Amino acid sequence: MSSTLAFIGGGNMASAIIGGLVKAGHAARDILVVEPFAEQRDRLRHELGVRVFAHASDELERADLVVWAVKPQMFREAAAPCAPHIGNALQLSVMAGIRSDAIVAATGSQRVVRAMPNTPALIGEGISGLYARDAVTSDERARIELLLEPTGEVLWVAREQDLDAVTALSGSGPAYVFFFVEAMMDAARQMGLSAEQGRQLALATFAGATELAQQSGEAPSVLRERVTSKGGTTHAAITSLQADGVQAAFIKALQAARKRAQELGDEFGR
Repeated sequence: MSSTLAFIGGGNMASAIIGGLVKAGHAARDILVVEPFAEQRDRLRHELGVRVFAHASDELERADLVVWAVKPQMFREAAAPCAPHIGNALQLSVMAGIRSDAIVAATGSQRVVRAMPNTPALIGEGISGLYARDAVTSDERARIELLLEPTGEVLWVAREQDLDAVTALSGSGPAYVFFFVEAMMDAARQMGLSAEQGRQLALATFAGATELAQQSGEAPSVLRERVTSKGGTTHAAITSLQADGVQAAFIKALQAARKRAQELGDEFGR
């Protein structure tokens, strides 16, 4: 991509995308970032070589793709000075909760794509759920995929409301993994291992199990059953989890996350 890109907000997610683009050969001089915090502007300028501005200006009119990466509660304030300069651009939002109708109203562009990334995007191992409004062309969808390629996988959904489920599953998902890693580390200490030993065992187990599931193509239930010999150690653990209703509680937690995503959309996204 040789065109000019503009990022409104230069935080972690924006930096991950920009870093991937620069590494892939996109000219840093063709990337503009509007970032109000001086420390972050300096970091972007020195580490990535992009053009950074404290405030919106007519420089934004050069961009044919605008990436929204501000906190949801800051969107309206950030959009107001940008709007006169970006109405002809394709809009990509990586903001949680801000619905596409709100982006159309704030920018004047019907060409809006919403993305729900997650934090492993920072190391190129994330996944982003994507939704495009009808005005977005197939070529523009392909461009968004290319833009996000350095951050990991992408998954398109047909309905905007499905992004709330994506948020609950993968957007918040890394925290669930960390939660279980913490529990395994605590158990390791209680059983006499060191904290570092527990950490190494837990992280390697999650990474290996995930990779095995990816490569095998078999259902997780089948893979689980292969490890679970009746009367064995795994059977004892799974039986204990089932007796405590862990699976039902976990599903309930995901539903709570989706409900909160819907509430945030109602609060900030209209």
